[in-house]
Amino acid sequence: MNRYIRFDWAAKHILRSKADFVVFEGLISVLVGEKVTIVELLDSESNKDSRDDKYNRVDIKALNSKGEIILVEIQQTREHDYLQRMLYGVAKAITEHMQERMPYEKVKKVFSINILYFTMGEGEDYLYHGQTVLKGVHKDDTLRLTDHERNDLKVVAPENVFPEYYVIRVNEFDKPILENYQDEWMDYLKNERIRTDTTAPGLREARQKLEVLEMTPQERREYEHYMDTLIRDTDVMKTQLLEAEIAGRKKGLAEGRTQGLAEGRTQGLAEGRTQGLAEGRTQGLAEGRTQGLAEGRTQGLAEGRTQGLAEGRTQGLAEGRTQGLAEGRNERSVEIARKMKAMGMSVEQIAELTGLDSEEIVNL
Repeated sequence: MNRYIRFDWAAKHILRSKADFVVFEGLISVLVGEKVTIVELLDSESNKDSRDDKYNRVDIKALNSKGEIILVEIQQTREHDYLQRMLYGVAKAITEHMQERMPYEKVKKVFSINILYFTMGEGEDYLYHGQTVLKGVHKDDTLRLTDHERNDLKVVAPENVFPEYYVIRVNEFDKPILENYQDEWMDYLKNERIRTDTTAPGLREARQKLEVLEMTPQERREYEHYMDTLIRDTDVMKTQLLEAEIAGRKKGLAEGRTQGLAEGRTQGLAEGRTQGLAEGRTQGLAEGRTQGLAEGRTQGLAEGRTQGLAEGRTQGLAEGRTQGLAEGRNERSVEIARKMKAMGMSVEQIAELTGLDSEEIVNL
């Protein structure tokens, strides 16, 4: 494929005559999904040459055959308030085309098409479209006109008066296979390429008008300078972003470390207390058991000794009484046996009467 002039440069320096409206018409028609005819290009202050041309945006302000206003803005550099500027641009375009004391029915619809070469917001798509729709708060239905309002009163429907917004995030387009006119236009906006067999509206004419080789030497020098400056400034911005990212990462690392240290200490204190409580309970249970066993043994020994002493005394008293009683009875039997022996009674008679042993009676 041949190399073609970037669309922003072409819009500002080349495509300004009525014969070239077809290129703009092609882009806008592909986006809005219907044939658009431009009848007038309105100049914009942002298109004036300046020393800061590399940072300048390009505005295309046009009227179509319906009298509707079309704003095409090409933005190279990041602006944090870009959405607010989109809204302001639409509001300004409406008021600029309303003369004093004009009835509100003269308000024209505005299409705001924004071609961005920087990343804005988050999302998976490269093309976003939005329009004000009046939805029911409770029923979630859409407010529409009645046949009477539409046909008899000629009331303008919301979709025909409220602005429409298109946001094209050029850098997010990465389709390797071009499947439709929209893809072809995106490939041109991002890579300055146009298929030789293209039939996409506007791109056929762009191929004939915007080939770099067809530029005059002066135009080519200016264009090459613009491209070199754009690449250099893009690298500068990337470097600044990288340096800011590194600085932010270092600061975040330090803050995260401090915060993590504090949170870790708090968490560690809580976990340590819980773990220490469990381990202390287990250890205390073991030590308590050991100490209780020792103390219980000592106490049991003392109590057992006391109890054994009392029981032994009681038992000894009983046994001693029984033994003493038996011995007392035996001594009395011996005394009686002596008297019987002295009276001349035989050993057998004495043994039978006293219960003493015969040998014991003989030895008396």
